[in-house]
Amino acid sequence: MKFNSLVIGGILAIVILSTSMFTVHMTQSAIVLELSKPKEIITEPGLYFKIPFLQKVRYFSNQLLDNDSKPTEVITKDKKNLLIDNFTMFRIIDPLKFLETVRGENGARARLDDIIYSELRVEIGTHDLHDIVTGTRDAIMATVTKEANFKAKEYGIEVIEVRIKRTDLPPEVANSIFNRMRTERQRIAMEYRSEGKEEATKIRAETDKEKTIIVAEAYKMEQVIRGEGDAMATKIYADAYNSDPKFYAFMRSMEAYKKSLKTDTTLLMSESSDFLEFLNKSK
Repeated sequence: MKFNSLVIGGILAIVILSTSMFTVHMTQSAIVLELSKPKEIITEPGLYFKIPFLQKVRYFSNQLLDNDSKPTEVITKDKKNLLIDNFTMFRIIDPLKFLETVRGENGARARLDDIIYSELRVEIGTHDLHDIVTGTRDAIMATVTKEANFKAKEYGIEVIEVRIKRTDLPPEVANSIFNRMRTERQRIAMEYRSEGKEEATKIRAETDKEKTIIVAEAYKMEQVIRGEGDAMATKIYADAYNSDPKFYAFMRSMEAYKKSLKTDTTLLMSESSDFLEFLNKSK
């Protein structure tokens, strides 16, 4: 019985000792709670003790934490709607104030979303859309970081940096702009097509005009050449006739015979016909 009592007592002692010890890592801070009320704040790493079952320990990270906010809609100075997707880097600098105000990291992220959205809405409302997209984004985010950090300190939080990941137009606005762009592109395309058709018509008209002129010039040249050929032929015939009228008449008659007296050709003519003059002589 004594041995069993000693074993049970040893086990209880080990359980009590183990539940009374806790370790704080170098990346953490801790708060010892007694009946849910803060009893001790521990910021140095090491091994510590607490009262078992009466005291509890809450741990808080000393490292940089991030908060990826949902895209939120804001209005610019020139009344343009923007969808801002941003993220925040922060750390816990006062664990006790952090515990008393936001309780934990989820509460801190929700509070940071409210603060940063408010600051973004105020700051972006003082700038035009063109400036936000092109030149002043860094300055805007520096101002938002500064103001958000100032407000977050009352929750034991230090805001290190606020950055915009992406800037978009709201879907309904984006669709409207896309439709306007598409309509504009269609109008420009129709103008190009109209100008192309007009230019094609001009080119065809010019081509038809040139074709008509070329054909007319060719016909004129043809008639001139043909006239010159006919004149030359007439002159040759005249010269041949003047040189030897009988031979000329003979050659002309031979050509006429060649063209007229073909195979399967029958002619009924008088023997005294001038056409048969050279044939009669051949007899």
